[in-house]
Amino acid sequence: MTNERRVLVHPDKDALVAAVAARFLTKTADLLDELDRVHICLTGGSVGIGVLAAIADSHAVRTVDWSRVHFWWGDERWVEAASDDRNEKQAREALLSRIEVPEENVHPFPAADSGLGLDEAADAYARDLAIFGDSTAVFPRFDITFLGVGPDGHIASLFPDRDGIRETERTVISVRNSPKPPPERLSLTRPVLNASARIWLVLAGSDKASALGLALAGASYTEVPAAGAKGRKRTVFFVDREAAAEVPENLIAPEY
Repeated sequence: MTNERRVLVHPDKDALVAAVAARFLTKTADLLDELDRVHICLTGGSVGIGVLAAIADSHAVRTVDWSRVHFWWGDERWVEAASDDRNEKQAREALLSRIEVPEENVHPFPAADSGLGLDEAADAYARDLAIFGDSTAVFPRFDITFLGVGPDGHIASLFPDRDGIRETERTVISVRNSPKPPPERLSLTRPVLNASARIWLVLAGSDKASALGLALAGASYTEVPAAGAKGRKRTVFFVDREAAAEVPENLIAPEY
């Protein structure tokens, strides 16, 4: 299938979150009709976690066989397991603890109090990723990958003009001296993200408008990492009206 890139604009953040949640439930149910299991890569941030909460709140949440869905993360903050800053903890509270997903289907990054060092934790997660990798593919392939976008255009913990966004061989990297706190993080790399069948970038707010505009205008992905996000089948930017302020009208899809 030819890769498609779409920008879907919603009136406000609440409408955006509700629409993405509904679309995720429909798409996941459809994928489970085709596949034995589905692998989802999650993101953090207020919008990303808001989507997860909206999924859990939806009446349609029961239409999905969660026993066949696996959850992973695109990045994680190097903090203790109980920290409220962990993407994993926020995702569990918003969704994972509210659905019947087996614990073995949840694949969090190691935490800072796991007994591993930062680099060891990156290697450990890379080994975990390999368990579902297609033997014919260089990188593991998620069915849907959620990404947030920072005001600087970063995705996961791949920041502008840093070594991480240029990594082409590793699946997981350790991040030090992050421009966004906390300074230490773990992140999937761009080749892994782009091996996903579908990448859904979800962003809201006027502070994201410049980064989104640059990403869609063809900026270098080393300068605006969001510009380099491209799923194998489809790449969708789900945005609210404020974030879409600098998106050319011809790039906005009237419908999915």
